[in-house]
Amino acid sequence: MAVAFLTITPLGTATPSVSRYVAGVERILRETTLKHQLTAMGTIIEGDVDEILAVVRRMHEHPFTQGALRVSTSLRIDDRRDQEHTIDGKMRSVEEKLR
Repeated sequence: MAVAFLTITPLGTATPSVSRYVAGVERILRETTLKHQLTAMGTIIEGDVDEILAVVRRMHEHPFTQGALRVSTSLRIDDRRDQEHTIDGKMRSVEEKLR
């Protein structure tokens, strides 16, 4: 299982605000069964790499349908196969070390 961090930034829009675009791509993600967590600076997604990449492609295309002239997408994937790898597990590991 992989954990990915994604940011999608529409450029060439009429306003500096991007929340409308963020809501649009978040709706696409919510239509999937992938576990995800929206943050103030991006979205964390957990699941099979092929499923993540497929939905990221759809999410990347969405701002164009809403009038964006350019879209910058950054994707970071952490794919660990030697043990269970989840959003919660990564957070728990750090929290344990803070005690």
